[in-house]
Amino acid sequence: MALPQPSFPGRTRPCPHCKATILISAAVCPACQRYVRLDPDRLARLTSPIFCPLQVEGTIRHPGIAERCEYSVLVQVQNDQGEVISRHVVGVGSLGPTETRTFTIRVEVVTAEKSVV
Repeated sequence: MALPQPSFPGRTRPCPHCKATILISAAVCPACQRYVRLDPDRLARLTSPIFCPLQVEGTIRHPGIAERCEYSVLVQVQNDQGEVISRHVVGVGSLGPTETRTFTIRVEVVTAEKSVV
């Protein structure tokens, strides 16, 4: 039997459901919102507040310059030296003359757990 390895803050793994990269400490995948591990303390944490230092919501409308126009949603993360850590296209699509799209970006920060996985 293998001994459990300590979990280090920031370690990741793929979600077994949607294959998104998630934190090892996550009990629920932030992408597909399905449970990824049994967490007996889950109810206690669900009632505690989540620190959210950034939440931005915006709506785009068709600019009226063409019949249809296309858009790409890009998320980029940089460290404190300005180096790009990751850059991902998270969605693409098109807008017709009367269409709109609303986008929300949210950064949730939780305290890293000292648990074993």
